[in-house]
Amino acid sequence: MKKIGIDARLYFQTGIGTYLQNLLFYLDKKNPKKEVYYIYLRKQDSLKINFKSKNIVKKVADQKWHSFSEQTSFLLSLLKDDLDLMHFTYFSYPIFYWRKFVATVHDTTPLLFKTGKASTKNHFIYRLKHFFLKIVVRLQIERAVQIITPTNTVKNQLIDIYGAKIAGKTLTIYEGVSHTIFGTKENNLLDKKFKDFFLYVGNFYPHKNVERLIDAFGKVSSKYTLILVGPNDYFTERISRYIRSSKFGNRIVLLKNPPTSDLVFFYKNTEAIVHPSLSEGFGLPLLEAAYFGRPIIASNIDVFRELWKDQYVAFDPSNVEDISNKLVEFIRKRSSFSFDMFIKKYSFEKMTEETIKIYHKVTQNS
Repeated sequence: MKKIGIDARLYFQTGIGTYLQNLLFYLDKKNPKKEVYYIYLRKQDSLKINFKSKNIVKKVADQKWHSFSEQTSFLLSLLKDDLDLMHFTYFSYPIFYWRKFVATVHDTTPLLFKTGKASTKNHFIYRLKHFFLKIVVRLQIERAVQIITPTNTVKNQLIDIYGAKIAGKTLTIYEGVSHTIFGTKENNLLDKKFKDFFLYVGNFYPHKNVERLIDAFGKVSSKYTLILVGPNDYFTERISRYIRSSKFGNRIVLLKNPPTSDLVFFYKNTEAIVHPSLSEGFGLPLLEAAYFGRPIIASNIDVFRELWKDQYVAFDPSNVEDISNKLVEFIRKRSSFSFDMFIKKYSFEKMTEETIKIYHKVTQNS
């Protein structure tokens, strides 16, 4: 029986965590019979996760990403397990792992947006870490037998960076709406507190460009509130300080890690979701809002044009005035869009099925 490993150490992290939660949910749902899956999890995460399938085995891998232990003890654990195939789901991986592996590259933001503002480290340490990051990513791209990207935009960016030689082994598999969204009812109690609001969901890294959105919101009618939903981390605290210093801070609400029932309420009742990012690999919150039929107002960047065509309001993310104008214009026109074809096309269940096909193809050739 073939043994396939999946690196799930970021299971409860934003973004990649959603990807992992859905990949493993649908993998477990399919109850694999012909291969056994080793799921590598942090110790505290492993205690919270259970699988129904007997062929999905939890393995404790308490080595943090971007760490020396990842390059040593995690490497030794993988080699000891003698896998037929390993799936690295993040660009941080043991660079001396010489056995067969596939890699998911979610975006190229760390490569394209080099800025010390994106780190809590001092400038020298940041530059050093960024130098090693580029080496790790290059090694992963060159050594992977198959590369998975969430959009053609990311695929094309990788080809631009690493050359046409990787085109044949790079495959786009679209993501989808999280299964947790499907099964959760909205918190209707919030209806008494939140009305007439626009919504941003995501983290607050510099490339997310949320400061410009805050500045732009000042020109929107005072009737409306901007709700920012994200994790509780260093960058959230920084955006919190920015809100307090803003003239329009009293119209901006920052919520940290709300329960899914709250998030569903915000998705279902927002005027529109607004996403000013300078770089994305996919943009899951936009799809989740679209699932509830809510309009999208977002950056005019390649990835959003690929995913949403002309079915969203696009603005120049580097231009505060353009962001303001598009918000004001949306309020005046109340543009409506059709998302049915996108909801059918973008699916985590389909993503899992396509990923399993890759596992089978690669292991059959071994």
